[in-house]
Amino acid sequence: MRRNKRIMTNFADNDPLSGMANLFDVSMVFALALMVALVFHLNMSEMLTEKDATIVKNPGKDNMEIIVKKGEKITKYKASEETAGEGKGKKVGTAYQLENGEIIYIPE
Repeated sequence: MRRNKRIMTNFADNDPLSGMANLFDVSMVFALALMVALVFHLNMSEMLTEKDATIVKNPGKDNMEIIVKKGEKITKYKASEETAGEGKGKKVGTAYQLENGEIIYIPE
């Protein structure tokens, strides 16, 4: 009987939930690493710096998006057929496409 009592007290001293704190820490580090990997995979590391940046996603397509970062403010513009070509403006230059696909812009 004496031996069985000593085994039971050893189990009582060990807390089965003591390892949960370590699992939480590991999951937080994993989540942070996943977010950093996602930012670098999407080539959006400019958003983490203090410099101003402009990113164009899907250029020339119907679902084109322009993301502009000025200081701490990030603005996202989406191309849509309803707003395309609206408003008043003036001609500011001419663009030419060469045979090799390169586009040259000549301001007026």
